[in-house]
Amino acid sequence: MEVKIEASAAGQRLDKAMAELTDLSRSLANEQIKDGLILVNGQAKKAKYAVKEGDVISYELPEPEVVEYVPEDIPLEIVYQDEDVAVVNKPQGMVVHPSAGHTSGTLVNALMYHIKDLSGINGVLRPGIVHRIDKDTSGLLMIAKNDQAHVALAAELKDKKSLRKYWAIVHGNLPNDRGVIETPIGRSEKDRKKQAVTAKGKPALTRFQVLERFGDYTLVELQLETGRTHQIRVHMAYIGHPVAGDEVYGPRKTLKGHGQFLHARTLGFTHPRTGEVLEFTAEAPAIFQETLEKLRQG
Repeated sequence: MEVKIEASAAGQRLDKAMAELTDLSRSLANEQIKDGLILVNGQAKKAKYAVKEGDVISYELPEPEVVEYVPEDIPLEIVYQDEDVAVVNKPQGMVVHPSAGHTSGTLVNALMYHIKDLSGINGVLRPGIVHRIDKDTSGLLMIAKNDQAHVALAAELKDKKSLRKYWAIVHGNLPNDRGVIETPIGRSEKDRKKQAVTAKGKPALTRFQVLERFGDYTLVELQLETGRTHQIRVHMAYIGHPVAGDEVYGPRKTLKGHGQFLHARTLGFTHPRTGEVLEFTAEAPAIFQETLEKLRQG
């Protein structure tokens, strides 16, 4: 793998630049520098080397950790199920599928216990998973129980025909009752672990409608036309109204809860076998509803 240093990164230490510009952590970058696996213009350098504009740095991505998963008897609300699809209401705080940092307790572990047939298109780590929501976002997800259903549901998502509406409590008082946010989203150039509105990003479109105003906070309904990583969180922060409780994109002083107040409330799609249009709604979790009541009471 190679990365070329641009003017914005020039002057940084080599290890820091690698952590920001690649998927390597700073500690892993340091290990590779010591082992001579990171080369600057073909030469080994020390971690404190100040990178220059135009430097070409070669590095190696470590082999991904092999993660095994097992069915786990985790409580799971299955809103709908037939031979082709299922709809589940993911609780806040649950990761969707296993990864190096989350090998158990995920939605996939629960799905494998409660639903015997799952599509295999996304491989062994993501059986049945057609789309994702963040760990601390609650709400509805469609699950494919066979490959044919998976292909059809994924195509509908790609063609922007699925219905996905979220509720969020956001900071501030939005000036308009409804609107459209259409700005591209991609990996942040300042912090590689975050997403951001960037000219190099992919097109992203979010529609919003104000449901209730509380002065310092607003309850909004948001409809996704695209499905970029952290899309709602990035778009709302971009227009100056970050999602309350969002530790990554919002302010430190915010509403207390279990992460961002964001809930995938409505999900609609065409059934892959029958052609029937299905629509489901799940009420927001208790902490979300309790917080709304407190805001209403001032």
